[in-house]
Amino acid sequence: MKAILIRMGELFLKGGNRYIFENMLVSNIRKKLEGLSYKLEKTQGRLVINNYENEDELIERLTKVFGLVSISKAEEIDATVESLEEFFGRYKNLEGSFKVEVKRGDKRFKLDSMQLAKRLGEIILENSPKLVVDLYSPQIVFKVDIRQNGKAYVFDGNISCCGGLPLGSAGGGLLLLSGGIDSPVAGFLMAKRGLKLEALHFHSYPYTSPEAKQKVLTLAKKLCAYVDSVKVHCISFTKVQEAIHANCSPEFMITIMRRIMMRIAETIAKRENLGCIVTGESLGQVASQTMQSMTVTQNVVDLLPVFRPCIAMDKEEIIKIAKDIDTFETSILPYEDCCTVFLPKNPVIKPKLEKTEAEESRLNVQELIDQAMATEEVIEIKK
Repeated sequence: MKAILIRMGELFLKGGNRYIFENMLVSNIRKKLEGLSYKLEKTQGRLVINNYENEDELIERLTKVFGLVSISKAEEIDATVESLEEFFGRYKNLEGSFKVEVKRGDKRFKLDSMQLAKRLGEIILENSPKLVVDLYSPQIVFKVDIRQNGKAYVFDGNISCCGGLPLGSAGGGLLLLSGGIDSPVAGFLMAKRGLKLEALHFHSYPYTSPEAKQKVLTLAKKLCAYVDSVKVHCISFTKVQEAIHANCSPEFMITIMRRIMMRIAETIAKRENLGCIVTGESLGQVASQTMQSMTVTQNVVDLLPVFRPCIAMDKEEIIKIAKDIDTFETSILPYEDCCTVFLPKNPVIKPKLEKTEAEESRLNVQELIDQAMATEEVIEIKK
């Protein structure tokens, strides 16, 4: 019988709490496979799907489930020496080089891994005299995985999945989602660590176009291939930027703007019971992403951690992930976001907190935050 053998990632490190993560992972798989016909079974250290249809679609969805490291298309047979001998006796007149790999998850099986691999190899050679054994770089690899459910799974390769931890196992976080390349990648990387995402997007209509906002919603939709759904909080930042432009020194425009964004982000995160703020910042990439700028920006966040999963990546590394998760082509569409509005020629690179606070004191910050929050629009994006 055809089956799909599913391998979980680092859940084995969870000790006594492992069952909690496994149950969450199974729930996430079922949600990802909604609408498809299949049977899912949990066995020691593995998940198995059989009695399924639409194999290609099922595999495509499984590769996007966080917490899975790999899957294999396999043949499921009874875990007995006789059944395995009969199965491998079907291979005839093969040519080239081969080896047999056996993983014996069920230690009650009467032959150990080496003994069984040797026996199955002998049967293959009997029926394919032109084959030769090559343990180091074989052309054909027969893999056998014996599990405690009384079944053995025979396959020839693995299909890589996302890895990481089950979505939601680390709680929830608020992603600052712009139309650029970095923030969707940051969201993906934190979701891979089990974080369920909501997103916050600032727009500056009429300085930015409706297409710029739609671009961000499209990026959220792309992320839904992995996270199933994203609640996007859209806030107009126009009045805030106009006030900063009118009252503060131009070189502090970006720094003060991001400080107010972070205040709004923390307000929304607390209201939505989210445990962190996530940004796409990469150290030194632009003026607002120096160590000093990030320190001054984060200074206004009282309680929540700010996670920056792209912090040590260069642009090419970020672009590679963006292409892998299919957000890159959307991110480079030529619609500017609010960070490009009133952009100063020479933004301060290493702002001092005291000077920043002095510039910011020219504003009624809380009033600007209240005005921005009043424009909030919440859009639920689903896969």
